[in-house]
Amino acid sequence: MHLMTVCLGNICRSPAAEAVLTARLEEAGLDDVTVSSAGTADYHVGERPHPQSSAEGESRGYAFTSRGAQFDAADFDTADLVLAMDSSNEEDLLALARSPEDAAKVVRLGAFASDVEETGVRDVPDPWGESREAFVAMYDQVEDAVAGLVAAIEQGRVEEVLAAYRAAR
Repeated sequence: MHLMTVCLGNICRSPAAEAVLTARLEEAGLDDVTVSSAGTADYHVGERPHPQSSAEGESRGYAFTSRGAQFDAADFDTADLVLAMDSSNEEDLLALARSPEDAAKVVRLGAFASDVEETGVRDVPDPWGESREAFVAMYDQVEDAVAGLVAAIEQGRVEEVLAAYRAAR
């Protein structure tokens, strides 16, 4: 299984989600799941993650190995699940979908959050240009949703979550 995390510029949220997912999947022993990240825009292609994003992530024990990339429709061919950070990213991804099968791979990361039943699917707000606290809050939200995603993979419930998400879309 290949998971792809996607935000706007691929320097804050999606590399953070990629790093958290990579660590949590490794901890769970799910070595048959790979992770990559991209942005819907080309603003930061080739760049390292935002310094505040990597600093907060590293303080939590995460490693960052990727560089900014832009999502391309061909990425649907290799990704089994495309995890959008917010509804705007989701709309951009759906506009790139070449088929209903491509579109079916797109889901917001918040669909796996522990509070989704109470709050609905929340966006992961973009911390770019914000204070350190925004990056802390972003990581807290990403870690929670990633925990739910990893649990869904372990329990074989990913399709169940996706079906509920699609029904509400």
